[in-house]
Amino acid sequence: MDTMTITKAGGAVCGALLVFLLGGWAGEGLYHVGSASHGEDHAQGYAIEVPEAGGAVEVVDAEPEVPFEEVYVNASAEEGESLWRQCASCHKLEDGANGTGPYLYGVVGREKHQAVGYSYSDGLLATTGAWTPENLSAFLENPKEYAPGTKMAYRGMADVEDRANLIAYLATIGG
Repeated sequence: MDTMTITKAGGAVCGALLVFLLGGWAGEGLYHVGSASHGEDHAQGYAIEVPEAGGAVEVVDAEPEVPFEEVYVNASAEEGESLWRQCASCHKLEDGANGTGPYLYGVVGREKHQAVGYSYSDGLLATTGAWTPENLSAFLENPKEYAPGTKMAYRGMADVEDRANLIAYLATIGG
């Protein structure tokens, strides 16, 4: 390796750095949304005038959520099978075959943290009892809230019917 090769490599690095700096500067100039550079005449959004409310505002839910137990009675395992695809990337249905998550063979009704060979997080180990349909529903709705510190990265399944259908499908596997 001679001096010219080192000089070319150094120049390439400096050139790439210059391109990134100029690109960042140009992007900031085009897309900057701060008010400091535009003065007070330039608005960032639209102001909507709202007359002062004289009384209390009543918030009404559009549709109250049906309790899980009522939905689970009519759950469809066939519809739950299509929802299983979301879980299949981390869990397996074969008995004893752990993936990123524990195997779910016979999970409905099984005692918690009983998947042989799986290393549970402290958050999940802190929970007790069995994986009843109600417990599974609460966990699937918001895993981080149900078991703070859980390793499960899933953000949750908000729809109560989807949770009921998925649990109905899992209930048909093993057990």
